[in-house]
Amino acid sequence: MHEANEMEYENWSNGVLECWVLKKPLLHHSNTPVLRSPILYVVRTGIVLALATALCLTGCMVGPDYNRPSMEIPQQFRAAMTSDAGVSIADVKWFDLFQDEQLRELIRVALVQNYDLRDAIARVDAARANLGITRSNQFPNFGTGADITSFEQSRQGQFTIPNGTSRQRTYGEVFLSLFSFEIDIWGRLRRATEVAQAQLLAEDWNRKTVITTLISDVATAYFNLLALDMELAIARNTLGTREDSLRLLRIQLQGGVGTLLDVRQGEQLVYTAAETIPAGERQIEQIENLISLLLGKNPGPVARGSLMTAQPTPPEIPAGLTSALLERRPDIQAAEQILIANNANIGVAKAAYFPTITLTGEFGFQSTALSNLFSGSRRAWNFIPQITQPIFTAGRLGSQVEFAEAQQRSALAQYEGAIQGAFRDVSDALIQYQKIREIRAYRESLVTSLQDRKRLAYMRFRGGVDTMLNALNSDQDLFVAELNLTQARRDELLSLVQVYKALGGGWQE
Repeated sequence: MHEANEMEYENWSNGVLECWVLKKPLLHHSNTPVLRSPILYVVRTGIVLALATALCLTGCMVGPDYNRPSMEIPQQFRAAMTSDAGVSIADVKWFDLFQDEQLRELIRVALVQNYDLRDAIARVDAARANLGITRSNQFPNFGTGADITSFEQSRQGQFTIPNGTSRQRTYGEVFLSLFSFEIDIWGRLRRATEVAQAQLLAEDWNRKTVITTLISDVATAYFNLLALDMELAIARNTLGTREDSLRLLRIQLQGGVGTLLDVRQGEQLVYTAAETIPAGERQIEQIENLISLLLGKNPGPVARGSLMTAQPTPPEIPAGLTSALLERRPDIQAAEQILIANNANIGVAKAAYFPTITLTGEFGFQSTALSNLFSGSRRAWNFIPQITQPIFTAGRLGSQVEFAEAQQRSALAQYEGAIQGAFRDVSDALIQYQKIREIRAYRESLVTSLQDRKRLAYMRFRGGVDTMLNALNSDQDLFVAELNLTQARRDELLSLVQVYKALGGGWQE
């Protein structure tokens, strides 16, 4: 390079082949014709040939290409409620499925402020940046650099400097890195980019999984809150009725027409209803705190919309095509992208067996005097093709390939497990929704019967043809049945949310 003689040098060391083509620059002035060196022509021709060779050879990639594994998919979901397989409730947007405007507002706020979702979005951004970093390795890199060195030599050092000779020197150097480029013959860089791209898509599908889970969690907490509100209202209403009955029993005891046993039974019913009120209030405030956390807010009260009895539930839930579940469930899509990334990693590991070819070219100016850095023949350049070939690595490369293949098999098992788990989730949710609806219908009939029984029991007691014990028992049975009916209505709404989540609904923009 620079003022060295033209030569070519090859050196084998630890399996590394290094080649330098060095030339002595021709001195010339602006008015002097420039004589082009044959070696310059050869080097420039070599650059062109190398780039052309790179374009021709970069179509080859080692490692297996990804093919989606074949899976045995059932013809329809177990416990499917409708034969219309072309429609699925998961295709309905969440703001169309949930009709409660207050619930919609809570979900909107959660989709903006939830901490887990913000973290998922940041992970997507990080994966996107990593893809940009990895992809940039496929292209030439350009840069500039400059260096100025000043020093003063000792007159009595290794070489004596005569008097009258300047001991100070200033060196200057300005270089433009024309290119630094690795020829991706075996596809190592492209496989690495494939890995980064699959990781980006996996993170994006994970973000959508967080959205689906977040919508489900907010809706579940909200319906639990409405159920607790109804249970609290039932408890307070029952407590008031029982306190009235207890006052009547005490009056009868004082008048000699009642018994102490009746009073004690009346007190038992009052205390039973009373103790459910603080327990319900505790659960309500805790659920409100949970919703506040999901919304990224400090603990506080949560506004309600419609009552739980006004929340609509469809009589049947279409599940849709079983094959569509693989495309709709974000966790399955994320698992497949992880499988794609691990599959591409095998190519990255196998490419390490083959030589790495790197081209580096620089052009600039050098001078021992800074004042004439750009004058005269100060031009200098170099072109360095470098080949690196591993020869002995003590089994490291083979172990890396085995490690990548094992990770691919693990990702394959997780992908197949995610698919089977998704089918089970859908089936469980559909079964739960159907059976809960049946339970709710029976409990409604039971409450209707017990309400009539209580009315008749108190009529018979006031008419003197029956004891107070039967009236109190009918009151207790009705209170328990009303609470159970409230829980059944809540479970029906929660099972609807679970079906929606299991089918992969909610993340669609």
